[in-house]
Amino acid sequence: MRLTTFTDYGLRVLMRMAGEPDRPFTTAELASEFRISRNHLAKVISALAAGGYLETRRGGGGGAQLARPPAQIRLGDVVALLKEDQALVECFLPDGNACTLTPRCRLKARLAHAEAAFVADLNQSTLADCIYRPAES
Repeated sequence: MRLTTFTDYGLRVLMRMAGEPDRPFTTAELASEFRISRNHLAKVISALAAGGYLETRRGGGGGAQLARPPAQIRLGDVVALLKEDQALVECFLPDGNACTLTPRCRLKARLAHAEAAFVADLNQSTLADCIYRPAES
């Protein structure tokens, strides 16, 4: 199983925010800290907010912060949300499957089971288990 950079960045954002849950983080601040594209990170933050993991506020003093305590955020649920549009294999796509093996494929069910087991295993941990606190300067 390979996570996309979108999912990777989403987990990083949550881990970082969990280290200081009472303060808002701007997209620019996190993008600079992680050395990644601000535009890409904005999409990640938007997806996390839409999924109920972050609250966002615009304007001065605004930013994003956790919408609930880290102990209430299951890692597998976050991964499932962020990889929602990324099929493990082509035959999992909702709107297309050109694989000629599909009619008698015996792999698809095993892959679906493995993917579900991956998410279930991650759901045994919460964001509280992965809190990141930067070193003090």
